[in-house]
Amino acid sequence: MQVEEAQEDVRRVYRGGFSGPLAAALTWFAAAAVYQWVSSDAAMAVLFFGGMFIFPLATLILKILGGPTALPKGHPSISLAMQSAFTVPLGMLVAIAVGIYEPALFFPASLIIVGAHYLTFISLYGMWLYGALAGVLVAVGTVSLFWLPSLGGISGWVGAAVLLLFAIPLYLSYRASLASETVPTDVVADER
Repeated sequence: MQVEEAQEDVRRVYRGGFSGPLAAALTWFAAAAVYQWVSSDAAMAVLFFGGMFIFPLATLILKILGGPTALPKGHPSISLAMQSAFTVPLGMLVAIAVGIYEPALFFPASLIIVGAHYLTFISLYGMWLYGALAGVLVAVGTVSLFWLPSLGGISGWVGAAVLLLFAIPLYLSYRASLASETVPTDVVADER
């Protein structure tokens, strides 16, 4: 199987991957709310443990939409997806350590970790839109961490909003690819 074929399978099965950022946005909104109204320690727990449910929630979203929800066994992209997924909880341990030291730095550190995680999605899906998502998350995290630490407390809300906003073009990209596949060839030939 060629790389392009594997990427097409990933885009088709996971519908451009939109359900992952959508599920992640819900988790980030919950963690940001807990940070604001409960405590920073509880927010760290919500993001860490809630993050473990992002893939199952994303899969549930796909199941509701109908169609496949997983790549076939033995697909070459499964290992890259798993490796990418495990970088987040491991990196979150560092974000939690930073957050224990200074709670306002937890979300910025988490944004950098999650943003870096999305870089592998460029290769996994063959979509540069994931590079933009990664760049925005890392930029928000970096600015909040190093230059405007006063944004640390609200950066969880910002991260949630970014994830939610990127779910839209990811889904639209998938829908556009479907539309281009379903154009009858005789219609295309007649238009020439």
